[in-house]
This record gives sequence, structure tokens and C-alpha cells, in this order.
Amino acid sequence: MKKIDSFPAYFHVILIFISCVITALILMQLSYNPSNSILQILGFLFIFTTLFLIFNFRKPEIYMRIFTGLALGIVAGLIFRDQIQVFLPVGKAFIQLIKMIVVPLVFASLLVGTANMNNIKRLGKIGIRTLSFYLISTALAITIGLTIANLINPGTDIPDEIQTELIRDYDQMAGDKISKAVERPSTVDLLLDIIPENPARSMAEGKMLQIIFFAIITGIAITYLRDDRKDIILRFFEGVTDITIHMVHFVMKLAPYGVFALVASVIGEYGISIIYTLLGYFITTILALAVHVIIFNSVVIRLFTGLKISEFWRGIYPALLVAFSTSSSSATLPVSIECAEENLKAKPEVASFVLPLGATINMDGTAIFQGVSAVFIATVYGMELTLLDQLTIILTATLASIGTAGAPQVGIIMLTLVLQSIGIPLEGIALILGVERFLDMARTAVNVTSDLSCTVVVGEDRMRIGHHIRNSERAT
Repeated sequence: MKKIDSFPAYFHVILIFISCVITALILMQLSYNPSNSILQILGFLFIFTTLFLIFNFRKPEIYMRIFTGLALGIVAGLIFRDQIQVFLPVGKAFIQLIKMIVVPLVFASLLVGTANMNNIKRLGKIGIRTLSFYLISTALAITIGLTIANLINPGTDIPDEIQTELIRDYDQMAGDKISKAVERPSTVDLLLDIIPENPARSMAEGKMLQIIFFAIITGIAITYLRDDRKDIILRFFEGVTDITIHMVHFVMKLAPYGVFALVASVIGEYGISIIYTLLGYFITTILALAVHVIIFNSVVIRLFTGLKISEFWRGIYPALLVAFSTSSSSATLPVSIECAEENLKAKPEVASFVLPLGATINMDGTAIFQGVSAVFIATVYGMELTLLDQLTIILTATLASIGTAGAPQVGIIMLTLVLQSIGIPLEGIALILGVERFLDMARTAVNVTSDLSCTVVVGEDRMRIGHHIRNSERAT
């Protein structure tokens, strides 16, 4: 029997066309009989077959397949709407498989990296530089968001009847988000919660800050062991790291299908008509995200590292696609670590420390979203934000990002804290929930980009800014 890649190209195209037609017919029938289990199974199988044929046409690189899956997901979601949800289990399986790898990968790689440093002072230096970068970049990000929002001033063009309709449609969802935010513990409790009472339970529940803390403490303790015992333990955990990296490679083979399913389900559920209603707010947020992610990270790479800007963007491209489709910094962690170590040549001990920490406390994209959203909601309610209000937003959003899980839609919970701090009605969250899922995808990509740029900066043995300044002075 011939292999699929041994068929002539024209025959492969014919198979794709036939499979697409059959898939479309099944999904159309499913719209009339949505509870028909046989049609659901057939729809699932033919969607998978169609994607398999497309992804294996001329054997493109894996991340070109991911991009293709993303584009096809948008098209399929627009055409088939709710019927495309039949393929959503593949997307959920993809996210769960990645999350399955996160805890052993982060714990083992961070433990080995800490133990191999053999220098507590160096670990402290890396920690201080990482936290400084994250806090500064988050504060700068929300400042950019507020500045652009004040210049464009979205919300002035929303008619009263549209406001009423949006609040009515999303009022229940907004109430759920608000109740979750009210349950958020105090800052002191958050800091104390970093120390795990039961490390095994922390790993089972995926509490990333507790896992990071325990891994670092364990790695430091290992440095005090005799060399023979130390070598045995480190070889074991190095093996665990290698195993998880291979598991990442296996899971990434499912990535094109998972990305298709996730993107198609979002487009199919929400459509794009809501974007037209909130176009000013949507464009303002995307513009602020683009300004920060492109300019800030490019400047940082240019000034503080020896890496070319083009090399940086090419190296992180795979992680950005996964971040965009999953809307989860934590789920993207295995791919981010792989990109940092293999494409950006970051040291394993640095990548394994900086990236898990960033997935938990570094939320540049989310900070921008909060700044723009606060201005938008305040404008809709006829409130004018003073300079003190906006400084409060910057401080609250920066502090709120610490200890927040890198999971989908967590930005809404953080937003309630920001709105509470300056007295904006929390019910206004209902105004933006219609496009929040789309913006969540974009801001997660921004969060991951900042994490990776921090990894490269912290991994430098010395800052390069003085070198660039001296070169500029010579040129003049």
C-alpha cells in the first residue's frame, strides 16, 4: 500500500477537495440534527481526515502547519459556527497534554539548574534581575495602554441602546467573574501561599509559585551533598527533563489539530459581529498591545543582548502561535522553554527559572488590557479619570499580576481589582466580555514574548547597553 506522501500532488489535492466537500455536507446536516451522535462522530472523523491531508501536503514544517491550522480554524468557525464545536475535544486534549508536561518539566529543569549553579549569589542575582525586569515591563505596559486609551478615548461612540444590550447579554457572566475576584486573598496571604505546606499537593494542583519555590529550595539543598550523592540525584532529574522534552515533541505533533479546534470553536461561538460593535475599544487594545510587544521587546533585545532582533522574533515564533491559540502562558511553557534553549540559545538553568516565574507573575499584555478597559468602561459611564486614578491603576495592576495564574480569562478577574481601586462600576465588565476571548488570545502572546525577552536579557553574562552607547559615541 502506498504511503500518503508518495501520491502525486494532483491526486492529493483531489483527496483534499473530496474530503472538504463530505465534511461540509456532514456539518450542514449536523446543523439540522445537532444531537445526532452518528453525525457527530462522522463530522469529527472527516474533519480530522481533511486536516491530516492538508497538513501532510508537501510536508511543511510543524510550525507552518500550526499557522495553517490557525487560519483554517478562523475560516471554519465563520462558516460552520456552532457545528464546528464537534471538533473541540481535540483542542481540549491538546491543552491537557501540554499541562500534563508542565509540572515535571518545570520542577526537574529548575531543580537541576539551581543545583548546577553552585553559587547562591548567582541565583540571587538572576532572581533580582528577573523580578526587576518583570515589574518594570508590567508598569511600562499599563502606562502604554493608558496613554493610547487616553489619546483615542474609546467608548464615546457607543450608543445608549447598545450599552444596555451588552450589559443585559453578559450580565450573568460578569457576575460570575466579579464573585471570583471578591474571593481573591490579600497580598500577605498571597506571599505566604508561595511556601507549600504539602509539595506533593502543590504539584497535583499545579500551583506554579509553590512548585518554583520548592524546586529552588531543593536545588540549593542538593549543592550541600557529597559529590557522589549529588551526581546520582542530578542524573535522575536530568533524565526526567530529557523525557519531558521528548514528550513535548510528541504532543507538538497534535498542535496543528489542537490550534484549529481551539480557534474554530472561539470564532464559531462568538462570531466577529460583536467586534464591529466594540470596534473602537478592540482596535485601541490591539494597537496598544502591538506597540508594546514590537517596540519594547525589540528595544530590549537590541540594547541589552547580543542577539539580533530578527533572530529573536524567528526564535520565538512557535511559542507565540501556541500562546495565541491556547490563551494560557502556563500551557505554553514547554514550548517556550524549548524555544529559549534551542532557538535563542538560553542557558537551561536560566530558562527553567525565568520562564515559569514569568508565566505566573509577568502579565504585560494583561496589564495593557486592564488599562484600556478601565478607561473605556469609565468613559461609557461618563466618569473622568484623574491623574491620581490612573497612577492607582498602574500600581494596582502591577501588584495584581503577582501570583495570578497564567490561564485563559484570568485578566477579567484582575480587572475587577483595578476597577474597584478607583470606584468604576464592576457591572461595566459586561460591556467588554463579547470581545474578551479574542483579546485574551492576543494578550497571552504578548505575555509570552515578554517572558522570552526577559530570559535572553537575564541570560547575558553582562549588560550590553554600555557597549551600544560607546559605539554610538564613536560614530558621532
